[in-house]
Amino acid sequence: MSADDGFGWRGIVVPAYGPTFLSAGAAGAVLPIAALRADELGASLGVAAFVVALTGVGQLVGVLPAGTLVARIGERATLLRAGALDVVALAVAGWAPSLWLMGVALFVSGLATSAFFLARQGYMIDVLPQRLLARGMSLLGGSMRAGLLLGPVIGSLAIAPFGLQGAYGAAVLLAAGSALTVLTAPDLTGEHERARAAEPHTGVWRVIRQHARLLLTQGIAVLMISAMRTARLAILPLWALHIGLDGVDSSQIFAISGVAELVLVYPGGWMMDRLGRMWVVGALLTVMAASFLILPLADSKGELLAVALCMALGNGLGSGIVMTLGADAAPQVDRAQFLGAWRLMGEAGHSVGSLGLSAVTVVASLPVAAVALGVLGIAGLVWSGVWLPRADRERVAA
Repeated sequence: MSADDGFGWRGIVVPAYGPTFLSAGAAGAVLPIAALRADELGASLGVAAFVVALTGVGQLVGVLPAGTLVARIGERATLLRAGALDVVALAVAGWAPSLWLMGVALFVSGLATSAFFLARQGYMIDVLPQRLLARGMSLLGGSMRAGLLLGPVIGSLAIAPFGLQGAYGAAVLLAAGSALTVLTAPDLTGEHERARAAEPHTGVWRVIRQHARLLLTQGIAVLMISAMRTARLAILPLWALHIGLDGVDSSQIFAISGVAELVLVYPGGWMMDRLGRMWVVGALLTVMAASFLILPLADSKGELLAVALCMALGNGLGSGIVMTLGADAAPQVDRAQFLGAWRLMGEAGHSVGSLGLSAVTVVASLPVAAVALGVLGIAGLVWSGVWLPRADRERVAA
């Protein structure tokens, strides 16, 4: 980050990015072993997959109520409550004596995560100057990715002496650290929150109706981007299995590509701020679509790693793009409710990506699913090319 930006980045590193990094680390610590914990409680493979998916269900269900909550009590108060709830939920999930209780806890953890990241997005809009908005959001996305990389490492170290509960214990500590950082960090957004608290609040469904056209144009672009990203995470381990690689090979590919993804985080934000959002959206979707289309040609570990690296670099370049587009589009009044609806489009995209991949794979085959995702990426590029440049011009004009 260059000093000539004229902005005090150091002053926001801990309060803005520290809680996000720690919260993502907590999620990363339990993500690889949640199914194993369900297995310990007697779940079959299918039931274990369902229980693990309840975290994502909680995130999807929680986005609109989270928008209402933030509108009523503010970003900082929501961050504190969501952080405390996540600590409790992770502790219950790790030590639950029954499968149903573990499932409920993971669902609640998803609700807390949804509220946390929605509040974090609003917080960043308040503390960042407009000229650096995309860079700040990109770094926020990068801190999430870094936390998700570090979490499994810490969790695996804790499993050796303490078993699976060790990973959950590490997650609880990381989540508690996130909430404590919010509590002790300087309050940089209090003035903004007090001003919004004095405004009348509109119901979230009314806000959705007011901005329906925006959500069904730019929001569809966000849905497609999110679908591609989620499908990427799902298809890589499936492809590794498809070509006969073992779990070690698959984990190594994930780890290497995860590190590579961080390389272009800040350059991507710089491009969005200097050149416009569409440049990064176009690069992301082009690289991702091409990677999916060539994936059926990968029949060795090296070739799969090359494709995974291409996907990772494209995705890393677009770090924070969904949050940046949402921040650009958000109105001054009823911002939190709008951001909840915006995140709903992203969460819907995550569901489309995972469920669509599963459906096409079952009906046809994994190679056909990869090609279908490549075609979806091209469609997303065309759709984005129609609607996002117009938003870029309006942003610059404003």
